[in-house]
Parts: sequence; C-alpha cells; structure tokens
Amino acid sequence: MNTSDKSEKQILRESADLQKNKYVLIIDDEEIALRVAKRTLEKFGFKVLTAKDGQEGVNLFRKNAGKIDGVLLDMNMPKMSGEETLGEMRRTDPKVRVILSSGYNHRNVIDKFAGKGLAGFIQKPYKPRILVEKLKAILEN
Repeated sequence: MNTSDKSEKQILRESADLQKNKYVLIIDDEEIALRVAKRTLEKFGFKVLTAKDGQEGVNLFRKNAGKIDGVLLDMNMPKMSGEETLGEMRRTDPKVRVILSSGYNHRNVIDKFAGKGLAGFIQKPYKPRILVEKLKAILEN
C-alpha cells in the first residue's frame, strides 16, 4: 500500500509506539501554521514545544538539550532566519534532526541549505498527514 493511500487512523496505529515520548520543537512565526502543526502532532502522540521566532526557538532548544527528537523549522522569520536558527541549534547538538518548512519551492531551499544537514523539507501549505509521515521518517532513522 502506498503511503498516500493510508488514512490518518492507519498512520496513527502504525506509529503509536514511535511517537510515544518523542519531543518535537516547532519554530514558525505564522500563528496559524504553528497552531495547526502543534495540534496535528499532538493528535498523533508527539509532545510538542513551540516558538514564534528563531531566537525563542534556539533558547527552547538549548533549555531542552537532549530532550528534543526533531525540529520543524520555518525558513523565513523575523529576528533570526531559519538558516541562522539551524546554525545555532547545530552548535548545541550537531546531530539535531530538522525538517525545514517553507512556501518556497523545494529546489530553491535545497540549493540554499546544501551541506547544512537538513533531515527533510516540507513545502507550505502542507497536509497534516504529510507532516506526520515526514517526521516519522526522520525519527525512524
């Protein structure tokens, strides 16, 4: 069965153990994107921390060092860009698993972030199921 054919219930059932006690940090300056991603991930069993800009995200990441399993990071934010935020988080934990989120197309983002160790990319607007599948994929590896 193709993953695009799976329902939310099937995904939830298959990944309940994986998500148990997994912490995800969402960093996004768009309030709606932040709320939807948080609600979606909590629905699928993740523990979620949120930050409204890069600086707040870096502070939360440092405060919870070793506890955060994955990060959903917006590319364009005030105060500190996604690129700067990623760099600061890498200084704390070089192995941090980050999915970059952006309205820009995949090619532009990949070119800009080449060699920076992204675990994945998700283009906005995204479907909740796609977000969960991408996050599961980086946490399984």
